[in-house]
Amino acid sequence: MKRLYKLYIAAAILLMAGGCKKYLDINTNPAVPQTSKAELLLPPILFQMTNGTSQDYRFIWKITQNLIGASTDDGSIAFEKHTYIRSSDNGGVIWRMTYVDLGLNLENLINDAVANQKYEYAAIGYAIKAWAYQQTTDLHGPIILDEAFTPGMLKFPYHDQPEVYAKVRFYCEQSLKYSVMKSPLNYATQLASVTGDGIYKGDMAKWRKFVYAIYALQYSHLINKPEFKAMYADSVVKYTNLSFANEAESATVYFSAASQDDTNPFGPTLGYINTAGTTSAYYGRISTTILNYLAGGVKGTPTVNPTSSLDPRLSRMLPASTAATTLGRYIAGVPTQGSSTSALPIVFGSIPAGATIYNGKYIFADAARYPIMTYSQLRFAKAEALFLQGKTADAYTAYKEGISGHMVFCNTYGRSSKTPDPLITDAEINTYLTSTEVAQSAATLTLADIMGQKYIAQWGWAGLEQWNDLRKYHYDANVFRQFYQIPAADLLLGGKYAYRFRPRYNSEYVWNTEELRKWGGLDIDYMTKETWFSQP
Repeated sequence: MKRLYKLYIAAAILLMAGGCKKYLDINTNPAVPQTSKAELLLPPILFQMTNGTSQDYRFIWKITQNLIGASTDDGSIAFEKHTYIRSSDNGGVIWRMTYVDLGLNLENLINDAVANQKYEYAAIGYAIKAWAYQQTTDLHGPIILDEAFTPGMLKFPYHDQPEVYAKVRFYCEQSLKYSVMKSPLNYATQLASVTGDGIYKGDMAKWRKFVYAIYALQYSHLINKPEFKAMYADSVVKYTNLSFANEAESATVYFSAASQDDTNPFGPTLGYINTAGTTSAYYGRISTTILNYLAGGVKGTPTVNPTSSLDPRLSRMLPASTAATTLGRYIAGVPTQGSSTSALPIVFGSIPAGATIYNGKYIFADAARYPIMTYSQLRFAKAEALFLQGKTADAYTAYKEGISGHMVFCNTYGRSSKTPDPLITDAEINTYLTSTEVAQSAATLTLADIMGQKYIAQWGWAGLEQWNDLRKYHYDANVFRQFYQIPAADLLLGGKYAYRFRPRYNSEYVWNTEELRKWGGLDIDYMTKETWFSQP
C-alpha cells in the first residue's frame, strides 16, 4: 500500500510540473507498454491468492490452534494468546494481497477483459475479486473498497461489513454474467495451458461453482442474525447445491514443484512454516486440538499419545513421533504453553536418512495442490445450516457426505509428498462411518458433531474460514469440544478472545491514522472487538 502512495505523489508532481506532456508519454510508449493483457496477468494473480493467504494463515492457525509455537517467547506464541506482535506486519499479508499483490493487476485484468471482450477472463477476474474482498473483510472487519485504486487519493475511508458483503455479492453477479458470455476469440487453449488458468483450465461451469461457493460460505457466517433460519440458511443450502458436486471440483491451485518458483507455499521448500528455532511466530508443531479430534475426540474421549485411531485420517494428516521414547506415537503440544521437545513432530513429517529436506506430509508438500474452497467444507456448511433450521434428517445426510468427502480429499490432495501415505481404503472409511466417532442417526446428531468434523476437514488450509466458525460461535466449548479453552490470564488483551486482525501496520498506521481512529483501530484491544458478521 505504501508503494501506491508513492505512485500517486509522483504522478501529482509530474502533473504540476508545467504540464510537460513529454514526461508522461512513457505511458503510451509502444516499446515499453504500461498495461498488460489479461492472459499474462492471470497466472501471477493465481499465485498471489496462495502466497497471500498462506502467509497470514500461519498466524490465524495459532488462533485456531492448528499449529503451535515452540516456546513461550512472545514471537512464538503471541497469536496463540490472541494478541499481536508490536510494530510488526505479521498478520497483514491478506490486506497486502488484496490491495497490492492482486491490486492493480487484478483491476487491469478485469478492465482489459471487459474492454476487449475476453469474457472468460472477466468472469475469472470478478470471481477472484469477490473471494479476495471476502477474505479481507472477514479478517479485518471494516476495509477499503474501490477507493484504493482511485488516483490522487492519499487517505482512504473504510466500509463496514454489511457494505462489503453486498459488494462481494455484486462481484459474484458480475462473474456469473460474464461466465455465460462467449468471447469473439477462442481462449480455450490459452486458459487450459500451464501458463493459463491453474484452477479450472478455463472451465466456466466450474468457475460458476466457485462463485456459488463464495455465496454459500458468506451466508453461513450469519448464524447469529435473526433472519438466518428463515432466509440465510436456505441460501446456504441453495448455493451449496449449485456448487461443487464432489472433491474433484474443489477449487485448488496446481503446483508441480519442478522449480522453487512452482512450489506450494505450504510445502517445506519455501520455508513459510518454520522448522527451526524457538522464537518463530509461525513454528509448525502439532497442537492437541487437532490430535484430540483425530484420536477419538469428536464424540468421545480422545486417546492420549495414540499409535493408531479409528479415524484413518490420523495417520494421513499428522506425522508420528520419531523420537526414541515416543517412537510411532502421535503426540502434540498444548496451545499457549510452548513445547521445545524434539519429540513433538513438525507438520512436514520427518527428514529421510541422508536427505536435507522434509518429505512433506498431507497437503504440506511441495507438489501438493493448494486448496481455496472444497466440496467437504461446503457439505458441512450445508449440514450446519439445516441442523440450525431443525431439518435434522437432511442435515445428517450432508454431514455424512462431508465426512466421506474429506476422506476423498485426503486421497486426492494429501498424497503429494516424496513418500506418499497409502490411500484411505473403502473398508477404513466404512469402519469409521459405523464407529462411535460418527453419529449413527439424525436423532443423535449434534452441532458439535458437525463442527468437529468441519474443523478436521478445514485443518491445515482453511485458516480464515475455520476462524469464522470459531468466532460466530464465540469459541463455545460445547460446539468445539476439543478447542483448548485459554485461561483468561493467558489472553493478553484484557482476558478476551480475538475477533479481528489489525489492519496492515505500515500502510494504515503510518498513512491512514485518522480513519483508523474513527473505527477504534488505535485502541490496544482493537483485535478483540467483535466484527459485524458474528453479532446478532
